[in-house]
Amino acid sequence: MPGYNAVTQQGIGMILYSKPIFMKFRNIVMSAATTAMLLGGTAATAYGQNTFDMQFAGYPAYNGTDLGLAVDSKGTSFKLWSPQAERVRVNLYDDGRTGKPFKTIDMSLDNSTGVWSCSVPGQLYGKFYTFQIFQHGKWHDETPGIWAKAVGVNGRRAAIIDFKKTNPENWENDKGPEVRHFTDVVLYEMHHRDMSLHPSSGIANKGKFLALTEPGTTSPQGEKTGIDHLKELGVTHVHILPSYDYNSVDEANLPANQYNWGYDPQNYNVPEGSYSTNPSDPYARVREMKQMVKALHDAGIGVVMDVVYNHTAENDGSNLELTAPGYYYRHREDGSWSDASGCGNETASVREEMADFIVNSVKYWAEEYHIDGFRFDLMAIHDTETMDRVARELKQLRPGIFIYGEGWTAGDSPLEPERRALKENVAKMNGIAVFSDDIRDAVKGHYSDAADRGFASGKPGSEETVKIGIVGATAHPQVNYKKGNNSKFPYAQSPEMIVNYVSCHDDLTLTDKLLKSMPEATEAERLAVAKLAQTIVFTSQGTPFMFAGEEVFRDKKGVHNSYKSPDSVNAIDWNQKARYRDQFDYYKNLIALRKAHPAFRMTSAEQIAKHLKFDKINSDRQPNLISYSLTDHANGDEWKEIKVVFNGADHAQTVSIKKGDWAVIARDGKIDPAGIGQSDGGNIEVAPRSALIMARR
Repeated sequence: MPGYNAVTQQGIGMILYSKPIFMKFRNIVMSAATTAMLLGGTAATAYGQNTFDMQFAGYPAYNGTDLGLAVDSKGTSFKLWSPQAERVRVNLYDDGRTGKPFKTIDMSLDNSTGVWSCSVPGQLYGKFYTFQIFQHGKWHDETPGIWAKAVGVNGRRAAIIDFKKTNPENWENDKGPEVRHFTDVVLYEMHHRDMSLHPSSGIANKGKFLALTEPGTTSPQGEKTGIDHLKELGVTHVHILPSYDYNSVDEANLPANQYNWGYDPQNYNVPEGSYSTNPSDPYARVREMKQMVKALHDAGIGVVMDVVYNHTAENDGSNLELTAPGYYYRHREDGSWSDASGCGNETASVREEMADFIVNSVKYWAEEYHIDGFRFDLMAIHDTETMDRVARELKQLRPGIFIYGEGWTAGDSPLEPERRALKENVAKMNGIAVFSDDIRDAVKGHYSDAADRGFASGKPGSEETVKIGIVGATAHPQVNYKKGNNSKFPYAQSPEMIVNYVSCHDDLTLTDKLLKSMPEATEAERLAVAKLAQTIVFTSQGTPFMFAGEEVFRDKKGVHNSYKSPDSVNAIDWNQKARYRDQFDYYKNLIALRKAHPAFRMTSAEQIAKHLKFDKINSDRQPNLISYSLTDHANGDEWKEIKVVFNGADHAQTVSIKKGDWAVIARDGKIDPAGIGQSDGGNIEVAPRSALIMARR
């Protein structure tokens, strides 16, 4: 790709970017020694606190939650934390985008906190404002500040609105589904435009928050779409790609139909304007996002927000930099931007005000918008202490809120590896889960190599890594982590720390992956592999995650990183639901099976070690075959024993099942929680690329 050079050392890929490129690369980490070598320094310099960043250590801290704007009966007040600014002023505007300020107010500094403040009489609802700091001999560009909660079009000016007027009817009683354990959750990752924009969606508010508020939408063939589709499928939570205000789409020119995933943050605490019906109206985006959340909650579906606190869209021009230059970011020894995000910069979560911002920002979304969970992009750029605090304070608000993230970076960071929120360090964080790249790469083939096959597509040698996924990366006496392809030790203390998946937004869809890795296979064969892959995910211990549209065999025209590809690539074609109805029904029943049987949803490593028993199989004689039992009413299940067999080979294989009265739950590409037949056990042939699930009471 243009803009970066790829270098590998000791099998670990690393990417050095010459300019910000808003794409996402996974599991790419540089060693300390390599980083130092490339920067002309030492490993100690690379990882230690460098002299450039030491200047920020003495900044005073402010622990209040009232930064930005406050409106009450006394008037309108403004606060900005910027301890090194020489002067700060507030500019007041009548318009959210154009025109000169009708008033400029100088702010006063509290040296003990680094907070500048001022107040004006009257509630300035309907007006707009910016902050502007004078530092290093010049006035910097205007900024809405980092705490703006409403903005005008394109987010350059903060808006003053009455949030009570944005609440849907009965908002005070709104709440998401009750979640006892994270393993009870079924995650469905979607993008606003992808879900609704295709002409076949039958949705009126295409690409908008309101798309998921429309009941009764159907495809031309009469199949349910939108929110009714989600209810029919049975997922518990939608994981929605970034919905805060991001930089890359011109909200003043929506007819241009610009597309982006939204991993280029601008205003972290404001909904994205292009997903509203009127970006020029500061109320619209707030009100309509709340309407979406409430509609999903009314349907029994929770809402997970994808958050990207690890970097910003701009460097010098970001709201963070224009508020307190240098402070919110990590740097190299020479003062240049550190770039573990692969997007030009990385934020400094270990600094108190940045940590406070992350924590208070997610709390704001949870309180104001009733968000039920948070997925952290490139979470390992953040430190474990901050992430632990995020989880702790969110759960104090609402115990059922859950947090998970990517336990890796896209490049190296000055943050010491032992402090990074890596998947290997997940045990250092209470109430945090990480994605399992173990099961992902083992089941379908490595994410970065389109042609690579995995267990489900017939490549031998990944059986042990699949087992790591099955036990949720917990310690198990029958799993040899030394044979794992990615992880070499059980890094999860509980299955509630693990999210299992085979594909997501920044990967080839499973459909495209199978097309590229199995070019000679028939469509029927690829459909069978997809069923097997998802069966492994949804019956494994941990929390299952699926990418929107894969239940209708969605593709993205073979595009891996479709972050700014047109809708013709990204939009889900809902005509495919009728065409692939069998696939949809299989996934629906797979989800229903998991929800009905707690044996697939164990909550502790001890339970898994006790109740999950692998059968001995000679992988040399029977490659791509895994067989195990869930025993003794695991996790209180009504079934005494569940037998699960996966055959990823391109030929049938035979397994020996103890004699008994078995209900056949899944076989030959069919699945039904109520059973599809009976068996007495014995030697049973398992079809190529399929799962066998049997149960007895």
